[in-house]
Amino acid sequence: MEVKIVTQWYMLRNPALIPLSQQHHNGLSLCVLTERALQADRTIGNVGKLARRAVDRYEIELSNHFAIEEEVLFPLIEKHLEKMPIIAELISDHRDMEAMIGRLRTDPSTELLQDFCARLAQHIRREERDLFEQVQQRLPEDALAEAGKEIDARAVRVCL
Repeated sequence: MEVKIVTQWYMLRNPALIPLSQQHHNGLSLCVLTERALQADRTIGNVGKLARRAVDRYEIELSNHFAIEEEVLFPLIEKHLEKMPIIAELISDHRDMEAMIGRLRTDPSTELLQDFCARLAQHIRREERDLFEQVQQRLPEDALAEAGKEIDARAVRVCL
């Protein structure tokens, strides 16, 4: 169900934000698949496998996503709009999730996986519902289009 909502979000997105929304789709898919797998099998072997998958997804796509937001999108927003407290909160989320990934590398647990997925899903929804809606309504179209070129060029695209 959540995956369909995300698909609808990025279909309504300004083209500049679509690569980030597509990465959000993948992040939510990771969360759904991880939670389903944990419901079916909470053995240490499966938890380790799921933790490795989360770490791999972070290294392949989420770290790229965080960098694009922090190096392209967030500075653009702060240049054209007033300072938005949500940006500092989202960056703090990035650091928290990076720390969680570090712990998943060395000491995976069911609770940590669930916490990571809950945090990631909440973060994604907040960006889609709050930040991206404001960005596409309030940023100058030419500035957003220019940033969109860089976002598109830098975005890692993966198939789940």
